[in-house]
Amino acid sequence: MYVPIRDMITGPLPEGQFPTMLQKINTALITGTLAISVANPTDLVKVKMQAQGVGKLDGIPPKYSGSIDCYRQLIAEGGVKNLWTGWGPNVMRNSVINAAELASYDQYKQTVLANGWLKDGIPWHLLCASGAGFTACIVGSPLDVLKTRIMNAKPGQYGGPLDCLYQTMKNEGPGAFYKGFTPNVARLAGWNCVMFLTLEQVKKQFV
Repeated sequence: MYVPIRDMITGPLPEGQFPTMLQKINTALITGTLAISVANPTDLVKVKMQAQGVGKLDGIPPKYSGSIDCYRQLIAEGGVKNLWTGWGPNVMRNSVINAAELASYDQYKQTVLANGWLKDGIPWHLLCASGAGFTACIVGSPLDVLKTRIMNAKPGQYGGPLDCLYQTMKNEGPGAFYKGFTPNVARLAGWNCVMFLTLEQVKKQFV
């Protein structure tokens, strides 16, 4: 989705000319918003099931028997619109992470190649993908924390994303927004290496 939308924004470019950083960021923001608007129900269920798993360790009986039951109870409690709980912070989180991840990968590739640090190949792609994952974690971790807390909040616990931000900062300090940062970097860097390396190899074979 990223490349077609980027090409729509930039239009035909002369040989050797690349999209600007602003065009890359705008493309990533649009694709991130579209993607999470479709995927929010699945993401919500994932967060609920993960929280339930943690609760089991504390002796809290599980509320959901499985993913399907989680969907069913969410709809029963608040209608279909309940599946889009946390959509606002989730859109912010996903669009920002997309912008950091996809735009930075594109920019790292362009910079590394232009300076002749590495030739086009697997090491080049792995380096740029790892850098993009780290950049995305730096930018997106605070929004990830807010999204997860709002999705798992009891009714009325937060007045909205800004209230959640305020309460977290007040009660736990700024470090709370980077809880789980190291495993998150490892996850995103690994994911990016597989995703972008596969993408580049497919492009070489079929494009």
